[in-house]
Formats: sequence, structure tokens, C-alpha cells
Amino acid sequence: MKKTFQLAVEGKNPDRVLEAVKHEIRKYIKRERRRVLPEGADYWDFDCRFGVGPEDAQVVHLSAITGLVDDVARQASRSFYMEILAKPGHRSARPPIPAEAAGEAGADAA
Repeated sequence: MKKTFQLAVEGKNPDRVLEAVKHEIRKYIKRERRRVLPEGADYWDFDCRFGVGPEDAQVVHLSAITGLVDDVARQASRSFYMEILAKPGHRSARPPIPAEAAGEAGADAA
């Protein structure tokens, strides 16, 4: 999805427009996650960019999108650019916990 979202729509409540924009973004992410994974992939990862326009969009993490959209709405901006591209992701194994750190973690829990 590469799209410029308008937040100031004539004749519509700005709060409802904001909720509709967030709903469209969430719906796109859910739809992409339902797609069949390619061979060897573990999950769908997303490359995200956010900005006032396509030329000044910055790379952001997927979890930060809702907060950024809220910030733009609070600043009374009329529009923003969002780019979300799905790509196959591969999980990596967590590094083993050293014996000293494992002992300390157990002491904290008791």
C-alpha cells in the first residue's frame, strides 16, 4: 500500500475520518497476513515508511504507525503519506542465555 491519506474531508467529522484511516491501515495489514507464505518463510514482515509526502517519508516500525497517525491528527495536518509493503520474514533463533545470567534471573524471581 502506497497512499496519501486525507484527514480533512469536507462535510465529515475529523474524528470519524481519523478512525476510518486507522481502520483501513489495520484491514490492509490483516489481509496481507492472511496470504499464503512462500516456501521457507515463517511470517509476513512489513517495510513501512511514513511522512507528510512521499519524498520525505521516513522508515518506521509497524508498531509505531498508530501513534504517528495520532500525532499527525493532533498537529491538525490535512494529509500524510503511508507506505506499507509486505515481505516474507524468517525468524532467527534466540541466543542462549549464559549460565551466570540464568542464575541471576532465578534469584530475582524468588
